[in-house]
Amino acid sequence: MTWSEMQPLLEQACWDTLYMVGWSALIAVAVGLPLGILLVLTDRGGLLQNTILNKVIGQVVNIGRSMPFIILMVALMGFTRSIVGTSIGRDAAIVPLAISAIPFFARLVETAVREVDHGLVEAVQSMGGNTWTVVRKVLVPESLPSLISSATTTVVALIGYSAITGTVGAGGLGDLAVRYGYQRFETELMWITVGVLAVVISIIQFVGDYAARSLHRRGGHSGAAPRLKFLRGKAPATATTATVTGPVVADAEPEADREPVKVS
Repeated sequence: MTWSEMQPLLEQACWDTLYMVGWSALIAVAVGLPLGILLVLTDRGGLLQNTILNKVIGQVVNIGRSMPFIILMVALMGFTRSIVGTSIGRDAAIVPLAISAIPFFARLVETAVREVDHGLVEAVQSMGGNTWTVVRKVLVPESLPSLISSATTTVVALIGYSAITGTVGAGGLGDLAVRYGYQRFETELMWITVGVLAVVISIIQFVGDYAARSLHRRGGHSGAAPRLKFLRGKAPATATTATVTGPVVADAEPEADREPVKVS
């Protein structure tokens, strides 16, 4: 297969992958962010402490995370068909991708929010701030660098999941690698697809890391720990200086240079 034949296939596969990953990532962030914050607020000692609700949400998140994606994708075919109208194609692949990413991102959000200094929360509460104010003014801004890193990790994981959706006709780079690289023995095209996936993941990781580092440099609780400058202390004085309270005699002659006193 020549490059002129590979190029349109690669362009379409890249667009399909970005389309599926983009929409599923937006849904995962929109649902997983409040879900992760709710896990923190309803935990023991939280602002909305509710042990039963916290355990129910935690179990649902754990079940969603523990299920392999290919099994989840097959199990949700009926649900996907009822929402999208079909269980095949890139639009249908968004449903299982988003559902698998929501609990994954929610746990990352929970970890990031728990790292926020509780003293800041108490300060806002002492000034009359309610729960919504604490979330909007403290929890989200202070954990924003970690949240961006969590979103980057989720997007990278979704790219890997999108390659699996190609096995059920969803399109994308995974489907291209399977149909041409494996079934038609186009080894060259398969390795080019692997290279394209590596480049896409590297770009996404670089952008996410750059955004997180930029927020770290601006300061905040979630920022990098400040560098301590160790200054060399001065050597301690060998002699103690006494405080002179009487009159000071300037330019006193050394004892050796004084003339002997003559006694007549």
